[in-house]
Amino acid sequence: MAKHPYNRTVFRSLALITQFTITMLVPIALMFAAGYWLDQKLGTSFFTVTFFFVGALAGFNNVYRLARQIYMGKNREDRE
Repeated sequence: MAKHPYNRTVFRSLALITQFTITMLVPIALMFAAGYWLDQKLGTSFFTVTFFFVGALAGFNNVYRLARQIYMGKNREDRE
């Protein structure tokens, strides 16, 4: 079986997409679970939604920082 030169690029892209997905979903899931738990303990109904949005903001921030780090690293490689 011949090795294709684009295999490395495809796998690297899939790994990057997976990393972005995990970076986005983990804070959302954790904050949602924390808000749900608090709502159950306190008998309220607003912590779940509030914590969900806080998790979404944290996830977007993480993805932005990761993308910026990758972009800056790529620019640094191009200059060298």
